[in-house]
Amino acid sequence: MAVQTIKRGGSRFYVDPADGEIKVPGVTSVLGMLPKGFLTYWAAKLVAETAVNDLPAVLGIAMRDQDAAIDYLKRAPSRFTARAADTGSDAHDLFERLARGERVGRVHPDMQQYARHFDAFLQAQQPEFLHLEETVWSDVHSYAGSFDAIAKIDGETVILDWKTTRSGVHEDVALQLKAYAKADRIILAATGESIPVPTLDAAAVLHVRPEGAKLVPVDCSDDLFRFFTALLDVFQWDSTRKKSVIGRPVWSTGVEETGTERRAA
Repeated sequence: MAVQTIKRGGSRFYVDPADGEIKVPGVTSVLGMLPKGFLTYWAAKLVAETAVNDLPAVLGIAMRDQDAAIDYLKRAPSRFTARAADTGSDAHDLFERLARGERVGRVHPDMQQYARHFDAFLQAQQPEFLHLEETVWSDVHSYAGSFDAIAKIDGETVILDWKTTRSGVHEDVALQLKAYAKADRIILAATGESIPVPTLDAAAVLHVRPEGAKLVPVDCSDDLFRFFTALLDVFQWDSTRKKSVIGRPVWSTGVEETGTERRAA
């Protein structure tokens, strides 16, 4: 049985299957605490490109409803990320089936190149998959996450992550894979049984795009885990602790109560 997850405040939490009460943040939500200043420029550029490329449509909307035109433009980044997430999800499902040796039959045209390159990886590297699409749980540090694969490649036990992002392999994947590696146990989806995380020799990303694929080694040194636990502290501040640090005013004049102060009440 797969470990259940819930969304709260834009973050994903894993529910302990043993009691259904304990909820811990997901690894990728914790990594969301990393500063991403580049996203401001990226979002602004995407909105500008949408305005230019879709100019007739934007003008048509604006002539009827200016607010609707503004809403259409400002949502351009979220539409882009939603499409990318759909592609990534479809590709991950396909990769898992191929890794398990399943016959996939006809593949959607959008996925054909992904399937071809993933199959080329299987043929060239001959991975022996030990675990696929399982959940790890840290009892010591209270987090969980879902990894793509642990496999034997050239005699080494490697934790693998599939990536399909157009922008390539980003540095924070090293913290992601280290967090998985340092978890206390794997909760098997088939039975709900917990087993230890195996000793890992290496970490890598298989980056698959329609134009090709590459297997990229990732540093998995022990010192990386302290950066992840620092982000875990920031996550706890952002999701919980900060909500209790602002109190009700003890004196005021002519100033309305803020939303933060009302919540503190």
